[in-house]
Amino acid sequence: MGAHKRPSRLSRGKTASALTLAAVGATMFLPGGVNKADASTISDRALQIAESKAGAPYQWGATGPYRFDCSGLTLYSFKHAGKQLPRTAEDQYNRTEHIPASVREPGDLVFFHHGGYVYHVGIYVGGGRILHAPHTGSVVRLEHIWTRNVWYGRVDD
Repeated sequence: MGAHKRPSRLSRGKTASALTLAAVGATMFLPGGVNKADASTISDRALQIAESKAGAPYQWGATGPYRFDCSGLTLYSFKHAGKQLPRTAEDQYNRTEHIPASVREPGDLVFFHHGGYVYHVGIYVGGGRILHAPHTGSVVRLEHIWTRNVWYGRVDD
């Protein structure tokens, strides 16, 4: 077998530093800037975790780590951010602080409803978009909110 050359400690350190800067953003270099890692809330962390699952296949009833349904993705993301949520979209809606669209923020939950029945949930990312596990045959992905039949919920820290 041939010898496998490992990167030097110095080159590994440079890579880690570059990845760290990319992950937290360069706000620490701006006057008055706040490092996102320091300002992170449970909802921010849950959104980051959900973003890391983009492309994972949809599977009804799945709660991760490799396959998800809609409420399984939100359950998994918040659990790994430090907050326990119930299993279903309806129960998650009942457990959140209900907020108007005018104050929604990235990391808030978006609940799709028909009448009084909640049938789908995603995580708001901003700009009218959500990250969600839509349906059988799809993957966790970013999409624009396609209907006005949504309610918003905020998970308390």
